[in-house]
Order: sequence, then C-alpha cells, then structure tokens
Amino acid sequence: MKHISKLASVFCAAALAMTALTGCEGSDIFNVNGPDWLTERADSIANANKGQAAKISPTTLGNTDCSSAWWEAHLDQDIKIESNKVYSTTFTNYSSLASNWNNYVVVLRKADKTEYCCLRSDDYGWGDSYASCTHSNTASGDWAGWLAQMNGAKVTVTVTNYGDNTCDVVADVVGTEGLVSQQKYTGIPVESADLYLDFTVDGCYYVFDKDEMDVTDAVDQQPVSMELTDVPAEVNLGTELSDFTSQIKAKVTYDGGTVKEISASDLTFMVVPDFNTLGDKYIVATLNKTLLNKQADKTINASAAFKVVDTPVKIEVTSKPKHTNYYFFNSSAILGVERTLAFDATGLEVKGTYQDGRTEVLDNSKLTFSTVPAKAGEHKVVITANGGKTAEVTVKVNESKVTAATPEPTSLGAANCSDAFWSVFTDDIKVPAGATREFNFTNYTSGAGNWNNYVVILRDAAKTAPEYGVVRADNYGWGNGYAACTAIGTQLESYADWAGWLAAMNGAKVKLYVTNCNNGTADIQAIVTGNDGTETYQSYLGINTINPSDLYVSFTVDGSHLVFGSAAKARRHK
Repeated sequence: MKHISKLASVFCAAALAMTALTGCEGSDIFNVNGPDWLTERADSIANANKGQAAKISPTTLGNTDCSSAWWEAHLDQDIKIESNKVYSTTFTNYSSLASNWNNYVVVLRKADKTEYCCLRSDDYGWGDSYASCTHSNTASGDWAGWLAQMNGAKVTVTVTNYGDNTCDVVADVVGTEGLVSQQKYTGIPVESADLYLDFTVDGCYYVFDKDEMDVTDAVDQQPVSMELTDVPAEVNLGTELSDFTSQIKAKVTYDGGTVKEISASDLTFMVVPDFNTLGDKYIVATLNKTLLNKQADKTINASAAFKVVDTPVKIEVTSKPKHTNYYFFNSSAILGVERTLAFDATGLEVKGTYQDGRTEVLDNSKLTFSTVPAKAGEHKVVITANGGKTAEVTVKVNESKVTAATPEPTSLGAANCSDAFWSVFTDDIKVPAGATREFNFTNYTSGAGNWNNYVVILRDAAKTAPEYGVVRADNYGWGNGYAACTAIGTQLESYADWAGWLAAMNGAKVKLYVTNCNNGTADIQAIVTGNDGTETYQSYLGINTINPSDLYVSFTVDGSHLVFGSAAKARRHK
C-alpha cells in the first residue's frame, strides 16, 4: 500500500508538471483522449492567458448615408493600446466625397478622455501631440484622384505603442479603383501606460471587417540615421555642457521605416574642438539604442554647428524704437481679462560693451523685452541681453478711439448660405495706427459646421498671402500672426455644447471691433447675441506681424451669409 501511495504521488506530480508546461497559449495536450471536463478547463486557462480582446463596437460607425456631422459618432468604448504592442483593424471607408476630410479620423487620448491628437486621413491633424510627430501621405500629389476612390476604400489602420512614450499610426488604403496609398503619423508623443484609441466621423462612415482588433508584439528596429534638432545657434561662454545639450533632440530613422524623436537623455555628446573657448564649434551626438531601447547592433552619429559667444558687461540704447505710442481698446468681450501689449522693437538699436573694451550693436532677435500693461500712461520696457545685463526705454499707452464702419457690399454671400469658403468678400477697410473700427452685422449660417459663420481677414493693401490673420467665429484661426495671439471664446461657457451655440448663430447679432495697436499687433473683439438672446464673446488679442501703416480688414463667408449696418434685419434662415 505504501508503494502504491508513493506511485500515486509521483503520477500526480508529473500531471501537475505537465499542466505547468502546457499552460502556454495554443497548447492542446489535454484535447487528446482527455475527459471533457479537463479539455474545457484547459481551454478556459488558455483563453484567460490571452487577456481581454480589443473589442470594436459598433462595427458600423456613423450614418450609412454619410450624413453624420463632425464628431457625431464614436466607438462605444475606447480601445486601450498596451505598451510594446501593435493593434490593427481593417474596415471599409465610405465618404460623402464632399472634401478630403470627409473620411476616417483616428483619435488618440487618455483614459480620462484628454486628447493627445486627432489624425485625419488626408495628412492633417491637431492636438498637442500632433505638432511633434512626423507625417506624410503618398497620395498628397493628387488629392482629387485619391478622394474619388475613398467611397468604398479598404483601410487598414495600425497603431504601435513602443513603450517609450511614443507611438505610430499608419493607414494603408486601397481605393475603389485600385489606387494604393499610405498615411503615416510617426513619433507621436503619448503616455505609453495611458493610451487609448477611438474613431470618429465627418460626413463618412465605417464598416469594420470584424468586432475585435488584431494584437501582436511590436517588432524591434535598428537605427540607421539621425538628425539633430533644437540645437541653439549660440551658447554663452562658461555654460555647462549638460545645460547646453539638455534641450537638444534627434530625429532618428530606423531600418523598418519608423521615424521618431529622441530626447537628450538617450544620447551621448561631445564638442569639437572644445567647449571652453570662443568661436565656431560642432556638437556630436551618439545613439546606441534600438527602437525598443535595447542595445543596437551598431552606434550612429550626427553633428550640428553652433557658436560659443561672449556676453556684454554693459548694454545701452543708442537708437529708440520707431513706434513708442501704443493703443488699446477694451470692449465688454474682454471684461475682467488681465492683458498686456507686446513691445515693438522696430528701429531699436542696442549696443553692448564687452570685458575687453570692444563694443558692437546687438541683434534685436537675441534680446528679450518686458511686456507693456494695457493701461493708459507711460511705461518702462526692460531690455535684457545675453548674460542678464539690462537697459530701458519708455513707451506711452493711450485708449483707442472707436469709429463705426460699414463695408460693401452690405449683404455678403447668398441668402441661402450656399456660398463656399473664400468665394466672396467685402471691400478692404483700412484701420490706421491707433484706431479701432466697429462693425455691426447679422450672421446667418447653414448650420452644417461651427465654421459656417462669419470669417474676418486682416491683411495688407496688396492682399499678400498668407495674411496677417484669418479668424472664425468659433475660436479658431490661422495666418502669419495668429500663433502669437490669445484666443478667448466663451461659447462653451454659455451653451452645453457647440451644437447649441451653432443653432443660436443663425440670425445672431454681432458687434465686432478691430484695433491697430501701433506696436505690430492688432486685436479683434466680438460681442455676439444669439437668436435666443444669449450673449457670447470671441476675441483674438495680439495678432502680430502687422505693419501699423498697412492694416486692412475684410470679411468672407463659409456656408454663411452676413448683413451689415442698417441693412441687417432680425430674421432667421431656414
């Protein structure tokens, strides 16, 4: 009996060992001549080891007549993209074919719905992470031909989470007539442990091939080349090398075609010929890591030129700036907003004196200037040079006087809001230095999108493109000077969502001000009373690159209709 007991123990131990050895995915040892309960238990363990499948729901996203408006439809639940994994899905894309953007849109965000970026099919996107990624589309040479084949195109979207706080999104597209194209967004900055995928619509819909994504391990890649970025053109003598290199980045290309941005912490640096004397130098960076941060088969190098410069022991203003009288206008649109005016250095000359006695005129682009309070009176502007030495100039600030203006034609755009973007314009009205022009009009909209409302253009007399700035009613704009401005919109403070605001814009009364601040900037302020009586505000403060003696304002439409001055009537389009 004792021996039988020992044998039973041996067989039990062996069975347990077999279980442990066959616990890996795909094992079917218990399916061969095994009892049903044991087979079911083995399958249960194997399925548990696979983890949760990345489910896609619904499998048809958006209205099947392509009538879904922007952002109207989303997946029922965002799909978590795990670190060091590749997720892919294939679907048929259907498009209204109205515009390039009426196709699939990929959304990357966190679990709390904070967006990293929105990525369109036509090589365009937005969001904090979009600005830092590399993107391209092989169809960009012929967008019309590409769009014509997108209604019914087969699309495979692949998302790779590299586990190093970057990811790639690649879409391979086969058009309805066989046109093959690829849209790539690589090196997208994300938090690898908090990355989720969603899709949305804009005059399109999707039909997914199956209700879950394919998931595989990310494939490592070897670095083949790199280019240094964010290398300062100059560095002060005596700066620590670590401080100088901390801001440098590298754009690295890998043998699998991936391009991503590498921070200074993953690079090693040396300076040629040295870092402790004045003159022209080279910074040389070395990388020895793979895409997945493993030891690379071989190291790669890149270099960039820079200059070690001296700093002045004293600076002084030798020529005052051209414009020293600034202007501001504060409407109720910016009530309570603490604001400042930018200093205009045009014509300013500052001379620096060095320790060895030599002097030179300093480059204004290498100086920093304090801002000017938007308050009437005289104000000191502090000028700071490399090394911290300062000087001062005085500017005077006055409140701008307002003059009412009515452009021609007083009725802009078709009354049924059918005119396309940038198709009709009012005449250009000059805004002299220090002046504010007031415009009153009624805004009508087709209601198709937030952008289907009034559009304001700031430009010069020659209509040079790109313009100083082009701004919309919905807190968005572009142009040479737009990036510098502060855009303030209260639409979502007054309405639950953009849809409520848009509905109120059909017949809205708009009082809009344009101010030439005479410091190389202009302000736009709008007070909008919706057809429901709700008041909202939209302002763009500090649009720069303005020539104060050559500023004009014009209006255009985009699926909208504007009626200015006394011609404006309190009516709504249906």
